[in-house]
Amino acid sequence: MPKHNVVFLPSERKISVDEEENLLQAAMEAGIHINASCGGSATCGKCKVKIVKGAVDSPKHPKLTQWEYDQGFRLACLTPIRDDIDVEIPIESQVDRSVLALKGDREAHKYLLSPQDIYQLVKGWDVDPAVFKRYVELEPPSLKNNASDLTRLINALDRQHGIEGISADFRVIMKLSRILRESDWKVTATLVLTKKGYKLVNVEPGDNTHQNYSIVLDIGTTTIFGQLLDLNGCVVYACPGGLCDGSTLFALAEASDYNAQISYGEDVITRIVYSQRPGGLKKLQEVVVSTINKIIQELLQMSKIDRSLISHLVIAGNTTMTQLLLRLDPKYIREAPYVPTANFIPPVRAVHLGINIGDHVHVYIFPMVASYVGGDIVAGILGSGVFQRETLTLYMDIGTNGEIVLGNKDWLASVSCSAGPAFEGAGVKFGMRATRGAIEEVSINPRTYEPMILTIGRTKPIGICGSGLIDSVAEFLEAGMIDQNGKFRRDLSTDRVRMGPDGYEYVLARKEETLIHEDIVLTEIDIENLIRTKAAIYAGCKVLLSSVGLDFKDLEQVIIAGGFGRHLDLEKAIFIGLLPEIDIEKFIFVGNGSLLGARLLSFSKNLLKETERIALMMTNLELSNHPTFMGEFIGAMFLPHTDVSAFPKVMERLYRMKREVQSERTVEGQL
Repeated sequence: MPKHNVVFLPSERKISVDEEENLLQAAMEAGIHINASCGGSATCGKCKVKIVKGAVDSPKHPKLTQWEYDQGFRLACLTPIRDDIDVEIPIESQVDRSVLALKGDREAHKYLLSPQDIYQLVKGWDVDPAVFKRYVELEPPSLKNNASDLTRLINALDRQHGIEGISADFRVIMKLSRILRESDWKVTATLVLTKKGYKLVNVEPGDNTHQNYSIVLDIGTTTIFGQLLDLNGCVVYACPGGLCDGSTLFALAEASDYNAQISYGEDVITRIVYSQRPGGLKKLQEVVVSTINKIIQELLQMSKIDRSLISHLVIAGNTTMTQLLLRLDPKYIREAPYVPTANFIPPVRAVHLGINIGDHVHVYIFPMVASYVGGDIVAGILGSGVFQRETLTLYMDIGTNGEIVLGNKDWLASVSCSAGPAFEGAGVKFGMRATRGAIEEVSINPRTYEPMILTIGRTKPIGICGSGLIDSVAEFLEAGMIDQNGKFRRDLSTDRVRMGPDGYEYVLARKEETLIHEDIVLTEIDIENLIRTKAAIYAGCKVLLSSVGLDFKDLEQVIIAGGFGRHLDLEKAIFIGLLPEIDIEKFIFVGNGSLLGARLLSFSKNLLKETERIALMMTNLELSNHPTFMGEFIGAMFLPHTDVSAFPKVMERLYRMKREVQSERTVEGQL
């Protein structure tokens, strides 16, 4: 894709962007403030800029006069970049410190990997699904050869495809005679590799080998994500010889929805408590299955795939979510010594769980490590390739719970901290998950305290997601609007900071600029929830490292997983103390690591053994009774941290900003 240079004046900040990128987005990426409070939906008219060099193709907006339009003024949110351009920022948006330290050169940072790069994190695997189809043609029985139908089919699979030691599911046997004769003895057999060998799970008439699909699910505490995969696409069309570069493993369809269990508790503890009520466990199992069935139905509709063609289901989830799905009593997960019912679950028939899919489909469930380190983390370690490399890696899955793994190919250690659901919208007044209309990026003018916000989908805002919350708090802190305890200053010259029904708050978007027709605000309670969440995660990392005699400086790589990581501004996450202040080049994002591992496992039976090895080699450290965790947690309940030596660059930035603001106030007072 062609690149174009954009120069922002008067700061002369230069950035290179892809063709068709939105100018407002480019300004945000470059750290250039432009007043914009409607999320880029072209309704507030405040993102007015002047194109002084280069050509743009942007329509005239009612907020612009004809004279302004003729002079080169445009709304940044409506301007696609198709040429090298120089852009002059109007005085009302200009900030003396317009090139913010929180935004570096985005081209120098490689932590956002392409899908191809993500798949290549795992080396040396081949495309050979554990569930596969084989077409066979059988000789009809005769008086000379009157072997049973099943024996005839098994012998044909051995003779034509070299598959030995096949056992058969009884449901296949029940329909076998009819299908063989109706299809003139030409059928497609579906087999699955188990620990005991190959198992025949389905027989279809004719040659149907080209239609073999898998569904993978990440069962999160707050959200469930699903993808539908073509298990044949890679083998048949793109990967001759088997070795795969990952470029063709993309999902045919993907869907997500809130886990319906949130109506019975926002976190795993409250759901475990609910499960102990009469009928509680049954209810929780039913509602999560209802969400799964909804997602499966959506995947099938989007891909136009018939339900009967799904051969495999792979599920990864934390230990509590897994046990609730299986209707296993989770009571002892939350009671010392914190013991799950089982670490390894044998394949389960999907229909026995109430999942609306073919009765031949078995569910593979990722093994669990401990009560609070589940199959989703095992899947993430598999998908990110940590288990193969010597590189000392810290793997962080940030969601409702914060699971952290440290190690490499030789050893793995893990902890889990109850981070709370703030990053996924819960516990925040206008919080929401990262979907269309969520405020995902925020910049604050440190002189006027006016916001610049971008929403997902560039629509009018309806709420704020985790990345937007982190952006906001970092911007508040840098602009001197809050102290390091997260409390708003009471003397700010702006009506955006006000007393609300829940205490002091900041108005991110006024009601006339939103889709919900009410002010979207961030309260001090919201900020406190974020501080508590980031403190738990940072403290968990610190305790895990110190337990093996290491420190943040020893890390060679940090992998960030989790749904909200795609929208996370890494610099701002460090600025508030969510992530350690280490070389930014050590960070990479892998997105939903749980789904990544589940996809790879669907495509490669060779990774089954690796999955079990990962679960067995991972040592878990319980933070709930660790002697140093509470001290580390309290130390992190500050922006960025009470130990200022751990964040020297952040503190330098804060002191410099404070001096500049005081200097500006002195000059203004003299004038």
